[in-house]
Amino acid sequence: MIIAPKIRGFICTTAHPEGCAAHVAEQIAVVKSRGPITNGPQRVLVIGSSTGYGLSSRIAAAFGSNAATIGVFFERPGEADRTATAGWYNTRAFEKEAAAAGLYARSFNGDAFSDEVKTEVVAAIKADLGQVDLVVYSLASPRRTDPKSGEVYKSVLKPVGASYTNKNLNTGTGVVNEITIEPAEGDDIRQTIAVMGGEDWELWTDALLEAGVMAAGVQTVAYSYIGPEVTWPIYKNGTIGKAKEDLERVQRALDVKLAPLGGKAWVSVNKALVTQASSAIPVVPLYISLLYKVMKAEGTHEDCIEQMDRLLRERLYNGDPQPDAAGRIRVDDWEMTPQVQALVGQRWSEVNTENFPQLGDFEGYQSSFLRLFGFGLTGVDYSAETDPAVGIPSLELA
Repeated sequence: MIIAPKIRGFICTTAHPEGCAAHVAEQIAVVKSRGPITNGPQRVLVIGSSTGYGLSSRIAAAFGSNAATIGVFFERPGEADRTATAGWYNTRAFEKEAAAAGLYARSFNGDAFSDEVKTEVVAAIKADLGQVDLVVYSLASPRRTDPKSGEVYKSVLKPVGASYTNKNLNTGTGVVNEITIEPAEGDDIRQTIAVMGGEDWELWTDALLEAGVMAAGVQTVAYSYIGPEVTWPIYKNGTIGKAKEDLERVQRALDVKLAPLGGKAWVSVNKALVTQASSAIPVVPLYISLLYKVMKAEGTHEDCIEQMDRLLRERLYNGDPQPDAAGRIRVDDWEMTPQVQALVGQRWSEVNTENFPQLGDFEGYQSSFLRLFGFGLTGVDYSAETDPAVGIPSLELA
C-alpha cells in the first residue's frame, strides 16, 4: 500500500516503515559521529524503548558504547491494509541496524506493567547477558493495570486546586487560542501517580535485584521534565507533576536498594521536545514552538538523540553527573538558561495567531511531529508501494 500521514487530533494514525527506518538511521549517524562513549554501558535494559527518549537511549547505548540491549514496549504490528505503530517500525529498523553492526538486540512486545513481561525479560537477561549494568525506565502510558490488584489506573493531565487558563496552539491549524482546563477531582491525582509515578520503576528494580541480574555498579535512570513557570500549572504543579514527585521519591528509595551493589538511581530532567507524549499536553506545544525558534537561532537545539547521547556521554559515564540541589541530572540545562527563557517568555506574552509564524517555529514543530511517524524523511519515496506488515526479527524468532 501507499502510506500517507493521517492526523487525528494530536496523534498520527499511520506510520511509514521506510521512513521510520530512515529516522533511526539518522539517529545512529549522530551517535557514531561523536565517537565511542568512554567506559559506557555494555548490557542495557530499556523499558519503553520504541519511541522518543527510550528509543534514543537504546540507540545511544548500542551505537555509542557497543552495548547489548533488551527493549520492552507495547506496540501494534501492521496488517495487509493497516500500518503498524511507529514504535513497531522503529524497533524493526533498530534491530536490523544492530544485527548489521554485530550487536545483540532482543525485544519484548507486551504490557511492561505486568508481572508476566517482567518474568520473561528477567529470564532473557539470565540466559543471554547474565546481568545488566544500565536500566533505562522510559514508559509513557495513559493507563496501567496493577499487577497485584488488577485495578486499572488512568492518568489525566489536569491542574491541581483550580482551573487553568492560558494560551494554546492548535497544532493542526497554527491558530493560537486560549484553553481552560478544569482541575483534578476525585482520585485523579492518585490514579495519575499510579500510572506515571515511580511504582512500576521500583517493581522492575525489585524483580531485577531479586533475580540477581543487576551488575555491580549498575545505574538506573528514569526521565522527567520541569520546564518554565508558564507550563507549571499543567505540568510541574499539575497531576503529572505529582507523579514526577513520586518518581523522585522512588529514586531515593532505589539508591538505598542499589547501595550494596555500588549502584545508583537517577532522575534525568530532559528538554521539552516534540514526542508522542508531549504532543498530548495542552499549552506545551506552543511553548515548544517558541523554544525551538530561540534555541535553533542560538545553535543549542537538541533532539532526543542528542539529549540521550549527552546524558550517557557527559553525565552518567564520565564521572561528572552534575546533579542539581535535588540530586537530579539536568540535560534541560541549555533550555533553562536565563537568556533562552527570557526570550521565550517575552515571545509568550506577545504571541498571537497573526505573529506566530514570526515568533514560533511551527514548521519545525510539524516536521518533528511527522518524523515521529516516519514522514518527511529525505531519501524516502513516499509515492512507492510498501509492505506495512513487516516483522521485528527477535520477535519472529521467539
